[in-house]
Amino acid sequence: MPIAPSVSLGCNVRIFQPDLVNLYGCVIGDNTKIGAFVEIQKGVVVGQSCKISSHSFLCEGVTVEDEVFIGHGVMFTNDLFPRATNPDGSQQTEADWHVVPTMVGRRASIGSNATILAGVTIGAGAMIGAGAVVTRDVPDHAVAVGNPARVVGDARDQGEAARPLP
Repeated sequence: MPIAPSVSLGCNVRIFQPDLVNLYGCVIGDNTKIGAFVEIQKGVVVGQSCKISSHSFLCEGVTVEDEVFIGHGVMFTNDLFPRATNPDGSQQTEADWHVVPTMVGRRASIGSNATILAGVTIGAGAMIGAGAVVTRDVPDHAVAVGNPARVVGDARDQGEAARPLP
């Protein structure tokens, strides 16, 4: 079953293609929308009124606050030094690594095909450009683009001032 019994779904969550998602051990807030081919792993918390577009991957360790937009094909990571095997050649298990948490602040927007590296905090109201590779923290309300992503502006200059954050 693509939506495991271990998933906690809030009220009015809309999953447009429930047979085409993989959700397990996560918490999804009220009024959130989830597109097709999305995977949300155990321990992920998604806030209220978010939109997670198709083909996105939210791995263990990711926290998404309320009203966040995640574009198509956004990828999060949770390990800064991934390896398939240990130095002795044995296959790694969960005991051989630790999750590096990532946070996305309230009302942030992440453009399609962005990659968010483990341990990053994307500030409240920030905007991440399509295709950006976010390798370090992005301040509140910043616009960050490129590879590696660099701050190039203020999201409040992009029409975001109409509904300010508290």
